[in-house]
Amino acid sequence: MLSAILWDNDGVLVDTEHYYFEANRIYLRRYGIELTEEQFCRWYLCESRGAWHLLDPNASRAQIDHWRSERNVIHLQLLEDAGSLLTPGIDTLLAELHGRVAMGIVTSATQESFASIHRRHDLLRHFSFALTAETYERSKPAPDPYLLGVERIGKPADECLVVEDSPRGLAAARAAGLRCIILRHPLMRGHDFAGATRIVDSVDELGEAIETLLDEHA
Repeated sequence: MLSAILWDNDGVLVDTEHYYFEANRIYLRRYGIELTEEQFCRWYLCESRGAWHLLDPNASRAQIDHWRSERNVIHLQLLEDAGSLLTPGIDTLLAELHGRVAMGIVTSATQESFASIHRRHDLLRHFSFALTAETYERSKPAPDPYLLGVERIGKPADECLVVEDSPRGLAAARAAGLRCIILRHPLMRGHDFAGATRIVDSVDELGEAIETLLDEHA
């Protein structure tokens, strides 16, 4: 049975992963370092550790937090300057699902960047809650965000589905014992996403996959 869907934000609801990549690339260029897409995907989206070791492999947590804060200023400015950030077709799909399943957002984004993205449209009307990075202690790929999501949505874990776009998101969902559909974006086209319930390359395919799960127990 499928009664609830927990949605990742960046790369799923909104097409923003490339802005995060660009913010990190711009920041590291200040130090003469050119971040590649392959490095970004491996360190940020797979290993969830960033590229701070390129600046100083022995940097303190305080120093990394300082670099991250400066990077976030660039990221927020890129988001503010962007046009529409919604993943094409996602609003229509969410409207079709609204009222049929419970839905919440589980994101590694900060509340500040999340608010910056969503203040320009009305997508959040489809969701009962949004968990941002400040909500839990350990971020993805730890299971904490999705364990909290299941608790907040109030449905059994085996009735919940996660929609993700990154390896670290898939790892978090699986560690929490949840099914996960991957909506693959261009930065991760070559990743195999082993363990995913299904891998899709468009919102149309995602809608079909969700409908299949809903029809199984109709």
